[in-house]
Amino acid sequence: MRDGVYDHLRRAVLDGELLPGERLAEAELCGRLGVSRTPVREAVMRLTQEGLLVAEANRGVRVRQLSAEEARATYVVREELDGLAAALAAANHTAEDARHLREALARLGAAGAEDYRTQTRLDLAFHAAVTAAAHNLPLAELARSLEQRVALIKHQTRTYNAHPDTAAGHAAILAAVLARDAAAAREAARQHVRTFAPLVLQDLGASHA
Repeated sequence: MRDGVYDHLRRAVLDGELLPGERLAEAELCGRLGVSRTPVREAVMRLTQEGLLVAEANRGVRVRQLSAEEARATYVVREELDGLAAALAAANHTAEDARHLREALARLGAAGAEDYRTQTRLDLAFHAAVTAAAHNLPLAELARSLEQRVALIKHQTRTYNAHPDTAAGHAAILAAVLARDAAAAREAARQHVRTFAPLVLQDLGASHA
């Protein structure tokens, strides 16, 4: 039950069901999930330790909001990790990985541009598929932590998933990976991050002004 509550709440944050800045009421969560306070408290503590939630003295718990500076630091790391993941995926992917990558991108392409939450979930799933195809456990562990930060940023800005350059960037990453061109895959992934980071940072800077 503890793991189930944790998984449910983590997914609710990553999918944007619980938005950055939103406060979580323990009693409401217990009622919604049909569980006692103990597994909810344990899940909240675990998510707080992982950086998805923030506990505030005398104010309870809320979904974390990232500052523009925190987002900037996140994208510096994301550019490097995504580039590494794409390069390793180009070198190491299997036929099954290639199928999963094509399917992940097809699902993202079929999602309605107006359905922001689905777009975000499928965008993150495509990048997760690239990381999985790299077959590098330390990288996968780092990427899981980074995914959480990126999801929070996406839900704060709520834009750019349906940008025309997004589809082109994803297609370039996939083509280079499938061609086993590690250098091109690395550059395509890094360029994809460089394209959108300034736009997102501009939005976050304006929202915190």
